[in-house]
Formats: sequence, structure tokens, C-alpha cells
Amino acid sequence: MRLDIVTIFPEMLRGFFEFGVIGQAVNEKLLDIRLHDLRDFTFDKHRQVDDRPYGGGPGMLLKPEPLFRAVHSIKSQLATQPRVVLMSAQGKLFTQNLAKALAQEKSLILLCGRYEGVDERVLTLVTDELSIGDYVLSGGELPAVVMAETVARLVPGVVGKIESVEHDSFYRDHLLGAPQYTRPPEFEGLKVPEILLTGNHQQIEKWRERAALEKTLKNRPDLLKK
Repeated sequence: MRLDIVTIFPEMLRGFFEFGVIGQAVNEKLLDIRLHDLRDFTFDKHRQVDDRPYGGGPGMLLKPEPLFRAVHSIKSQLATQPRVVLMSAQGKLFTQNLAKALAQEKSLILLCGRYEGVDERVLTLVTDELSIGDYVLSGGELPAVVMAETVARLVPGVVGKIESVEHDSFYRDHLLGAPQYTRPPEFEGLKVPEILLTGNHQQIEKWRERAALEKTLKNRPDLLKK
């Protein structure tokens, strides 16, 4: 998969993609992640990417011209049409199911908003306007990183064993993942559930299903309504 991220702060993101499973997948050429400085797509000497909104109001908006130029430039390098995603607090909520759909694409372009957002005409460029939660950040860089990692983990080969992904929270049935334990079997009086030490995989799976349900009921009862 090729992933292009357009931002005014590419250096803010660069280090993140050099470590962990994402960095390894990049080294193995399973992922091709490219960061683009939005200011490189301006033509004025001040490299201006923002301006005041028409009609008044606080803050500044990202201008349409640099974003249009950036998307058109990236598209000209691709053999297939990419899915273009705008990071936006006003967007549809990003979910694991959406991540699964995005992971099927050969290429994605992620646009990072800043300031008070982007000129509304930029939405004619995008296929998805997405938010990672009902709160406001200073820019789209962190949401882009979140989406990039979530989607990348679902690309075949990025995570060593597909079972690791299939047991993640939200992957199946809108449930959170079951509690996990490792050695030692007892620590400061806290014991690992006996069932996990039996080696009875059928019973362990039943325990995990029930434990996942209980954890979802405790932490995210809203998911059970689905």
C-alpha cells in the first residue's frame, strides 16, 4: 500500500513511521509512506497556505489552491485512483470497519487540516471526511497517524500473525478484547485466572468470549446496543 500524507508539519510525523511494526513494514516495502509539505505546493514567496474566512469569524482557514495542487500532483504519480481522506472534527467517526475498508485500497491520501479547518471547496477532492472522536485537536496530524497505523496493521504481512489482528478489540462483533495475562502466574497477590493455565483451549476460548462480553458491558455498554 502507498500512503501519502499532506501536512504543514511533515517533520512532526516522520519519526513515528520509522519504528515498530510500521517501520519494519516500510523497510520490507509492504508500505510506502510519503510525507508532503503543503507549503511546497504554494507559488507565492511567503509560501502562504492560510487566509481569513469570508464573512468574518475567528482564526484562519487552509486555502484551497495548495491542497488541490498537492492532491493532483500525488494522483499524477499513481496508476490507480486513490481514496482521499480529510482529517476533520466534522467528519464521520473513524471505526475499525472503516479501517478494514481503507486497508483494501492500493493507495490513500490523507489531508491534515489546521487552524479553523479548510476551505469547504476542498471537500470536492475527498472521498472521506473522517474524525477520530468527538473532540477538537489543533490539527489533523495526530488523527492521520492514528488512521495510518490502524489501517496499516490490516495490510497483509504488516503484523506477523493475522490472529493477532483478529483478536483485537472491535475486530469482531463490536466487542472489546478479552483480558490478557503473562508471567508470572501470581504478582503481589494478584493471580492469573486458573482456566488460562489448564491448556484446555476450548474452555479457554469460552472464557475469553465471556470475559470480552463482561469487559464491553463495563467499559463500553454502548457497543452492545449495536
